[in-house]
Amino acid sequence: VLDESLRAVSGFQGTEDLSDDKLMDIPFASDCIRMKKVSSAPSYDVEGKDDVIVNFEASDSVIQQWCEAIEKHMPLTLCHSSAMVRAASITCFAGMTSSVFMCFTKEKQDFILSSLVHAAVRDNVPSVRSSACRAIGIISCFPQVCQSAEVLEKFIHAVEINTRDALISVRITASWALANICDAICHSERIPPFRQQMGSISNPQLIVLLSECALHLTKDGDKVKSNAVRALGYISRILKCSTSKFQDTRMDHHNHMNEAFLNTKNAMACQQHCLQDLNRLERIVHAFIASITTGNVKVQWNVCHALGNLFLNETLRLQDMEWSPVLFGTLLQLLRDSSNFKIRIQAAAALAVPVSVLDYGQSFSKIVQSVEHLLENMDEDQISGPSNFKYRVSLKKQLTLTMLHVLSFTSNSNDQQLKDFLVMKALILEDWFKGLCSSGEGMHDVQDKSIADRKRVMICSALQSLIELYREKQQDAIVEKFEKLKNNV
Repeated sequence: VLDESLRAVSGFQGTEDLSDDKLMDIPFASDCIRMKKVSSAPSYDVEGKDDVIVNFEASDSVIQQWCEAIEKHMPLTLCHSSAMVRAASITCFAGMTSSVFMCFTKEKQDFILSSLVHAAVRDNVPSVRSSACRAIGIISCFPQVCQSAEVLEKFIHAVEINTRDALISVRITASWALANICDAICHSERIPPFRQQMGSISNPQLIVLLSECALHLTKDGDKVKSNAVRALGYISRILKCSTSKFQDTRMDHHNHMNEAFLNTKNAMACQQHCLQDLNRLERIVHAFIASITTGNVKVQWNVCHALGNLFLNETLRLQDMEWSPVLFGTLLQLLRDSSNFKIRIQAAAALAVPVSVLDYGQSFSKIVQSVEHLLENMDEDQISGPSNFKYRVSLKKQLTLTMLHVLSFTSNSNDQQLKDFLVMKALILEDWFKGLCSSGEGMHDVQDKSIADRKRVMICSALQSLIELYREKQQDAIVEKFEKLKNNV
């Protein structure tokens, strides 16, 4: 009763399941996103504001009730002789919002954090430790918490201990919390104000501990494995896999750097660290491939999501990785053959992440042709069950986004067979673009206009790339048609 009451006054509505920062900003895909709220994953706001806006009067009342619970009730229930009462008491913290937590004094914040760690590490009853891990998975995503290296380190060790529990129910919750912590670290590293305050959060020892723990969990059951691969996806995004930035700085040292930074010891340490991260990344990739092969639908979905994060690693030269063709081939296979439309959507989304034709390497031509074939034959695609029907439109829109993305790179490709293929498909592509151009009409409000403008930019970029390609192939009639299309966008 206390838990439900505190959730109600706090305005807790759950958090978005595996949400990405820019999910709602993606043209085409954003048209059909279902806003489903569940209490099983973190949600972020770049400005650090909470999703729920509470007025000052209500906020004072909320804080007053929380303070009363923390001061009068929690000290008794947290050490109650009944494990059921202790678990329920810990669960109250999982219903807290970041705006409420931010209003507490440091003393109360420390009480909450230390109570969670103590319950996760010290309590003898599995259900209590599981509840503590769940609350840690929620609270670790609060901006005030995920920016603290000291707190996150305690959370990581508390969760890691429970990932080795004998009971699968505890390992499931602990692995979920582990993935959320990795998400919080990855998110904090991407936001400049957070990154400046991160301190030692992303220090090598913690990253090693997180990655080794997650790698071990990929050998567990599917409910644990799905969380493990999600965690590895976030880790793979922030690993430093190249010394290129160091080398670029060294070349320009006369203008920007002092001699001390460029000594041999620092250079060797930087190179050794990058090699360690590359070796770790290779193990993570093998875990992804093994999980795709042996995991259930949820595992496969999470692997696709993780590969999208891997491709976002700015220090990684995808074209130089021996395993890149295997990953692209795996995503294409899932996109073509999976009976689950949600998996196919996520596979298509991952294929739209690389930012240049070089990143796709030798797989580029195959990806373009495969996505074109899928779009061309979308109407003939057999829906395996009723649950897939509602995702059909989403799949088509994500394929559209992926197709526009890869088409924008085609003029930079040296593959003449691919260019011949696109010449052969010119009439089909022309009709397809006509349909896309007409879909941008009828948008009046500000949000729709903004999305429509971004659609036009993507369409124009893809059209311009094809125009250059057709001009190179001396297809003047086709060039004229596509230039007219572009002018009418």
